[in-house]
Amino acid sequence: MSIKEAQERVDAWIREYGVRYFSELTNMAVLTEEVGELARIMARKYGDQSFKEGENQDPREEMADVLWVLICLANQTGVDLTEALEKSFEKKTKRDKERHKNNPKLQ
Repeated sequence: MSIKEAQERVDAWIREYGVRYFSELTNMAVLTEEVGELARIMARKYGDQSFKEGENQDPREEMADVLWVLICLANQTGVDLTEALEKSFEKKTKRDKERHKNNPKLQ
């Protein structure tokens, strides 16, 4: 699905099942919470920590939760994520076109 379709589907889901969007501030807090849950899995899977018994070890669900809440925030604030991502590509390409290629730390 495209980013536009994802924004439309999240909006339709919220209207049908979610009653309404949580406030922008609440969704920002929820986004932070979901990023923290993803960070916990990444720290245990790829870092030095170990998983607790019965703890979720698959980052996919948390990545999807992060994306969901980010889409909610975009919908609430009138952000077209496709357009925003295109502008981000342009900005990064202009700024970093040679930067990473010339970084000896990445060689």
